[in-house]
Parts: sequence; C-alpha cells; structure tokens
Amino acid sequence: MGRDFPEFMVDESNIHRQKSLVIKQIEKNREEIEKLLSIPEKSYSNFVRPYQILHTKLTELFFPISHLNYVKNSPKVQEVYSSLIPVITEYYTQIGQDKRIYTAFKEIYEKEEQVLSETEKKVLKDLIKDFELSGVGLEKEKRERVKEINIKLSQLQNQFEQNLLNATDSYEMIIEDYEDVKELPEVELKNAQFEKDGKTVYRFTLHQPSYISYMTYGTNREKREQLYRAYVTRAPENENIITEILSLRHELASLLGFKNFAELSLEKKMAQSPEEVINFLRELAIKSKPQAEEEYDQLNRFARSIGLEDDVQAYDFAYYSEKLKKKLYNINDEDYKPYFEKNAVVKGLFNFLNKLFRLEFEQIKAPVWHPTVSVFHLYRKGKIIGRLYLDLEARKGKRDGAWMDEWATYHKDLEGNTVLPVAFIVANFSPSSEETPSLLRPYDVETLFHEMGHALHHLLSRVEEPFVSGISGVEWDAVEFPSQFLEKFAYEPSVLKEFAYHYKTGESIPEEMIERLKQSKNFMSALSMLRQIEFALFDMLIHMDRYTAREVQDILNQVREEVAVIKPPPYNRFQWSFSHIFAGGYAAGYYSYKWAEVLSADAYLMFINSEEYIEDLAEKFYTEILSKGGSRPAKELFKNFAGREPDIDALLKVSGIKIPQEEEA
Repeated sequence: MGRDFPEFMVDESNIHRQKSLVIKQIEKNREEIEKLLSIPEKSYSNFVRPYQILHTKLTELFFPISHLNYVKNSPKVQEVYSSLIPVITEYYTQIGQDKRIYTAFKEIYEKEEQVLSETEKKVLKDLIKDFELSGVGLEKEKRERVKEINIKLSQLQNQFEQNLLNATDSYEMIIEDYEDVKELPEVELKNAQFEKDGKTVYRFTLHQPSYISYMTYGTNREKREQLYRAYVTRAPENENIITEILSLRHELASLLGFKNFAELSLEKKMAQSPEEVINFLRELAIKSKPQAEEEYDQLNRFARSIGLEDDVQAYDFAYYSEKLKKKLYNINDEDYKPYFEKNAVVKGLFNFLNKLFRLEFEQIKAPVWHPTVSVFHLYRKGKIIGRLYLDLEARKGKRDGAWMDEWATYHKDLEGNTVLPVAFIVANFSPSSEETPSLLRPYDVETLFHEMGHALHHLLSRVEEPFVSGISGVEWDAVEFPSQFLEKFAYEPSVLKEFAYHYKTGESIPEEMIERLKQSKNFMSALSMLRQIEFALFDMLIHMDRYTAREVQDILNQVREEVAVIKPPPYNRFQWSFSHIFAGGYAAGYYSYKWAEVLSADAYLMFINSEEYIEDLAEKFYTEILSKGGSRPAKELFKNFAGREPDIDALLKVSGIKIPQEEEA
C-alpha cells in the first residue's frame, strides 16, 4: 500500500494554522522521543526508524511555509517564517545535543552492526556524526553556546536573504530614450515598456530576466553600468551580517574541535581537507587561464572593431559577448526563443526522460500557490512513483534563480506503507502574457534540465530509510552530479528535436540552427570556468579563519588577482548578494559545483561514446546512482557505475578547454 500525496493547501489565509501544526509536531516529537528513550532494549527497528519518521513528519509540515517564503513572499509569510526559524533551530540543536539519543545510536550500531544492512549502517553513521557535530560531547556551557550560535546563524542567514529580496524588489531603472533600448528583442522590449505621462518608457529591474535583458542588449553603456552597479551593490546592510556570520561560524568550528569552519564543513563531504579543495580549484584555474586570456583578447579585439575605445568591462561582457557569439556562430539567443516555448520544452524533456529512463509524466489537477504552476505524476514501467510541481515563470515576490526542493521523501512508514516522493522545480523564466507564452533562452533550457536532474535524484530513489533516501544523506559535493549530468544533454540534436518547434508555426527547428547551437555551447567556457573558480576559492578561503567584512573584501581582491581575467570595478560588492554561502547550504562548499561536475562530465562522456549500449548504460545509471540516494558514499556509487575513479580532465574536455597533452599531441 502507498500513502496519498500531501496537497499544497497553505496560503496567507491559513499560514498561522500551519505554524501551529509545526509547533505541535515539535512538542509531539519531544514527547515521542522521551517514550523511545524509555524502551529498555533499543534496536534499529524500535528506535532509529521511529526517530526518522518523527522528523520526516516535521519536515513535511514546515515545508509549505518555507516554500511560500521563497515563491510568494509577503510581509505575513515573512513574519511567520522568520518566527519559526529560531524555534526549529533550537529544537534540532537541543535534540542534536541530547547525549541519551547519541548513546542509544552508538549502542545500537555496536550491538547490531553484523545484522544491519549497508543502508541502515549509513543512517546510523550519519546520525552519530551529526550528533558529534552538534556538540553532544561538549560540557554543558559549550553545548549551550553551540545552540545559541546555531539559532543566531539561522536568523542571520534568513535576514541576509530577506535583505537581498527586498533590495531586488525595490530597485528599478526607467529609460525614456528609445535609442537606449533599440537593440532589445521585441518580446523583451514589450515586457519592459509602459506608459508614463502619456509617453512610452521602459522599466528594468534587478530581477531576472529583466536584468539580463538589458545587460545583454542595452545599447547605452552608461545605463548598463548603472544597472550593473545597482546589481552588485544590492543589500549593503548585509556587510555587517557577513562579519557576524563568519565570526559565529569560526567560533562554532572552534567549539567543535576544528581549526576553522572550512574543516567543519568538509567533515561530511567527499573532499578530505580544505587544502585538497584549494589545490583542486587552483589546478583547474591554471589549466583554464591561458584559454580564458585568449577568449578575453578575442572579445576585446572584436569590441574595438565595432567602436569600443577601451577594454571590455564586467558590465560590458554580456553585451559584447552576445554580439561576438552572433558573429562567430550566427547565433542569437532571441532567434531560438520562439522554438523554446516553455510547455513544449517541458514536454520534450519528459519525452527524452522516457527514452532514457522509461519514465512517464501525467499532468494532473492539484492545489497550487500560483496559476502558472503545473503538477505531474511520475510513472516508471506503468507504476506511479512520485509527484512533481513546476513553477517556472518569474514574478514579484519570488526569489531569483532556479532550484529544486523536496517535500516528501520516498520511504517506508512504520506500518510498512510506501511513502512516495514529491519534488518542486522553481525557476524565473520569462513570464507569459496574453499575447506571448513563456519563451526560453537556450541557457534556460539548460537550467530546466539541470533542476530536473536534481528532481530525478530525489524522485527515483528506492531507499526505504528516509534519512538517506533521495538527496538526503548525499555528500554536498556530490549532490550536483545528476543535475549537471542531465543538463549536458540539453543541446544534443536528438534531444532538441523532441521539443524545438516554433510556437506560432509549429515548424521544427532547422538543422543548421541546432548545429550552430552545439558549436557555440562552449563559447567563452574558460572565462566561465574561472568565474566559478573565483567564487569557490573565495568561499573556501574566507572560511579558513575569523575574518571581518573588510578582510573578506581583501581576500576577494586577492582571489581576483590570482584567478580572474576580467577584473570587476572597485565598487563591486558581489559578496553582499552571495546567498549561496551566506543564506544557503554552500558555505565552504561552493566548490561542490566543480567537484561534482568532474563526475557528471565523466559520466556524460561515457554516454556519448557508448551509443550502442545507451539503454544498458542508462539502466545502470538509474540503478547505481539515481535509485540509491544517499545510501552509500558517492565515490563508491560512481565506481560501481563507471568501474573506475572519476577523471578530472573529463570536465575540461566537456567544457572545450584544451589540455596540455592534447596540445602536445
């Protein structure tokens, strides 16, 4: 038997009721844990499994509130979410410092190690490690301080994100002169224009895709810099928050016996030490920088040939690189958008997944938080296995970017019923209007494939223990593996033919457009590689000691001297909006994107080079990677799939970056 899917019924009218359910569940959990602790003969089945289920229920109740905070933000939602954050953090910290629970886990592991499955062992090992990282072994005064730090950090991280959202929502740049917007594509121009005092003017904001639109096609360089400056100096109040966050993280690491927060962060990741990560990033930078410098020289020569008098600046990059890409490949993102209508792309992606993993998607009606959200049931071999929500269009009150989130996780409940997983994909693609549907850029298509990879990792899990099912229990520096793997298929000709039809005429995308898109895939790839390395190296280095915001800026400047080819202007305060590390889960972990991309590039090349065995390979990827969730170490799962260790040069090959051996050959 299976349990019915939860329905998304929470909105502003009943969010306080949902908050009370969360608080009641916390109280119930405390009571139930006391009952579990009173069991004389504790075992995995009577202690560890019920413990997992209690926390799974709490997560499911809190999720709708946190989800609304990101996709339909309002003062009321903010207030409820912000008030719950310290309550939930205090609960988890208190539980994580309970020596009785920790001792029970250790005793069960020692007593039952010989009879536990590998998955059950992984659950217990992870739990024991989590308790140790919560300060369970510390004296009372230090345990209390750990709890205080965790609560304060959760509040600061929430405030960082809220400041960023408020700053993004509050800014707009009005352009009155048509000459300054004349290069914008028709749809982008239409989205920006409105009437003011009887005159047509154009509004641009810091939300994507509005910001990207002007940075890519805005004719007026001064206006581009004005918009860029606003974007990279958003939320200056986050300066002090950064100092406080870094100070608390360093103190937390010290209390737990680590030299710095970077070491603490890596304790549950694939990478063994900060030095290993730094060396990995620097090796990639050394191999990528010569090509990046060539790319920048090429861009400068081109920009000067069409009138620019000095070097291309950070606020010029999107504008001139778009023009150069068009010249080299006769390619323009706007030419592709009519062929990438949102619903057609979704349908084509589903068709591709059907061929690759034998998955089927059925659209259903279910309660949603916005009319543009769609809901699907997922089947494999005729059997329902999960539910997927898609919320893909940009709107006010919605956090920028794209992400996958999970609500229910595949597992067996205490009665032996199967609980099916639920995943959400959220993005900020061009909104649809009465005249025009949502049309995607090629990069948007890639993004959708990427987030679908995350969703599959969650939805295809067949691990019965919730704490290591889906993306739960997966090392942070491996969690991007399936997403990056899937995104690499977005430009494959056979895949594009599944969905690339003109939204007005129904005409299939021409072969030569597909060829040009594939040729341009690695355009400026070395510069892009260095940009990600810059972020990752900066993130790791600022977590190696206790630094103030001013020192953080110094470190960022040093990293840019070492790595960057295009140096941003001195006023750039990118760190104020670096929510991945100051409000998300990537602190001392941003390197994970590149670390995991080694795995994904390697796996992708296996598929591309083994077409006659593609079905067998896809089944093996499903069996060894997607269905296993976090039940085994990621390195072990990759070796089971590939039969060997991952190859770092695979990332360079897939990115189109020449490696020394190839040049010598």
